Amino acid sequence: MANIAQDTADFAELRGMGYIYVDKTEPLHRLITARDIGGKLFFVSRPRRFGKSLMISTLKCIFQGRRDLFAGLAIDKLDYD
Repeated sequence: MANIAQDTADFAELRGMGYIYVDKTEPLHRLITARDIGGKLFFVSRPRRFGKSLMISTLKCIFQGRRDLFAGLAIDKLDYD
């Protein structure tokens, strides 16, 4: 059974250590491939300990092209070059 990470917000570490990860890559794919956005900046406002750092870490891995980390996740089946 996989463990739940409590002390890290690093996507690569979560995936590498086999921790449970709730897949939010499909909404991230929609965000990074949106063509009809008014501007180019996004303001992420969420409460403390709500996953902001993990989301940024996930985006970082996407933009670094670390596809191996996304095996089995929704974004693995989507085109995002």
